[in-house]
Amino acid sequence: MRQRLPRLVVSLAGVAVVTFIGFRVIPVNATTVGFAYLLLVLLIASTWGFVEASLTSVVATLCFNFFFLPPIGQLTIADPQNWVALFSFLTTALIASRLSETAKQRALDAIERQQDVERLYTFGRAILLIDEREPFAKQLIQKLAGVFQLEAAVLYERHTGAIYRAGPDDFEGLDEQLQEAALRNSSFSDPERKRLITAIRLGSEPIASIAIQGTLMPDSVLQGIANLIAIGLERAKAQDLAHQIEAARQSEQLRTTLIDAMAHEFKTPLTSIKAATTSLLASPEQPPETRMELLRIADEEAEHLRELIDDAVEMARLSAAQIEVHREMSDPCQIVRDVVVSLHKEIDDRAVKICCDGPVPALAVDRRLLKLALKQMLDNALKYSPPRAPVNIRIHQEGEAVLLEITDYGNGIPVEEQKRIFERFYRSPSVTRRIPGSGLGLSIAHSIARAHNGDLSVSSGPTQTIFRMSLPVDPGGEPN
Repeated sequence: MRQRLPRLVVSLAGVAVVTFIGFRVIPVNATTVGFAYLLLVLLIASTWGFVEASLTSVVATLCFNFFFLPPIGQLTIADPQNWVALFSFLTTALIASRLSETAKQRALDAIERQQDVERLYTFGRAILLIDEREPFAKQLIQKLAGVFQLEAAVLYERHTGAIYRAGPDDFEGLDEQLQEAALRNSSFSDPERKRLITAIRLGSEPIASIAIQGTLMPDSVLQGIANLIAIGLERAKAQDLAHQIEAARQSEQLRTTLIDAMAHEFKTPLTSIKAATTSLLASPEQPPETRMELLRIADEEAEHLRELIDDAVEMARLSAAQIEVHREMSDPCQIVRDVVVSLHKEIDDRAVKICCDGPVPALAVDRRLLKLALKQMLDNALKYSPPRAPVNIRIHQEGEAVLLEITDYGNGIPVEEQKRIFERFYRSPSVTRRIPGSGLGLSIAHSIARAHNGDLSVSSGPTQTIFRMSLPVDPGGEPN
């Protein structure tokens, strides 16, 4: 009403201007003035609406009678033909204003429908771009509230019983109605509060319900939203199922890989132990020195076998993402030396150089986990570099971290593969058939570094590759 009053005043002023110009400034005949009035009515109808145009038509008719139809200056008409002209003008003005108003309303409706289609398209596209960092349904209802500029929106998932809310306003006290809508496939509306509640169906079965506040959208748009939400929820369900299948597949692959790795690794110490015990049993009267040497070999290989079993169990536990860090102050240089000693058979006659630059502070680390990570890194360097090429290990402090760097002089890692090298089970296609491996070692080493609030990175060129483990001197805070 506040907006309409100024419009009415402007409309009456327009009639006054046309009357003044036609009566005083540029005297013209009644037909010309009639067309001028008609144009004014059409302009007002197309700009503001039927109410303003109707008032303008009536006032223009009165002015037309008073100022331009004989007898001039009176609201009477002498010639009966002028009555026909007057009512024809009034009827034409009203019909024209109504048609103009109808056309304007249709144009506005078309614009609204186009906006609804654009919003539905934007909402559908937003569903495809939802990431997996937060619950899918939560992000979905947030996208809905944002795209359609809703005051409040609520989504109820039937199979989980979870309720997700979005929008700047509170929308409390509708939980029972949402549940009833999802169970009974029903709808509710409250035009006064601009609230709508409707079920979301997948086929004929209701799977959820939504409540929105802030706009009374057409049923077609509401059903479009419900269909998109149903598709989105089903897509999320399919993704969850795919993740479960992938997790099961990786679990089976992990089990098979570990069994194969254990069988391969265990053969060497078991062969040595078997050879020593067989020799002792076959020749029990051997000299004491020979018997002691065979027993020493069996003991060393038994210890090696125990370490392999412990490593295999640890790898299985870490691959299940159950990393528990038991910290103790340790010398990183000594840990590196212990790892090199434990891999003496793999190293054989290779040149492995250890360099501790300057005083390196002790670190609060899990010695067993760090040894396991370094074993994987050193074993990787030995496998992927030429048999006689050296391997260098450097330990030094840089800022608030200690860096453990292992450098090999192999062919290098392609840039596109460096981003994936720490993924579980990933192996370069170029070496899969030439060099045995499981694709777990570097992934586990990376997880151990992260569990210590550190990191593991790689830099590689055509003739050199450096794996760099960074461990903080102060390990405070949660793991990365």
